[in-house]
Amino acid sequence: MRKEFPYNLLDTRLPQEGAVITSKLTSKAQTTIPQPVRAALRLEEGDELLYEIVDQRVIVTKVPREGVVGDPFGTFDEWHSEADRKAYGKL
Repeated sequence: MRKEFPYNLLDTRLPQEGAVITSKLTSKAQTTIPQPVRAALRLEEGDELLYEIVDQRVIVTKVPREGVVGDPFGTFDEWHSEADRKAYGKL
């Protein structure tokens, strides 16, 4: 028996802009993000999505991940002096 996809591809031009895809909502209010959408947004496991409601439409946007911070003190401007680099640079 062939496995049914939880979404329908209505446009073969995917993942181009203006494409139309549908998916079904489960009884637990869940849906699968269709593969062409995941590809277009370059989604990976653990990515966050932003949902913006505009009129009767929802705009889904991938939330940018913060870069991996090599220096945990680098985000604090007050710790960017040369003295701090000398004192704490090898920690």
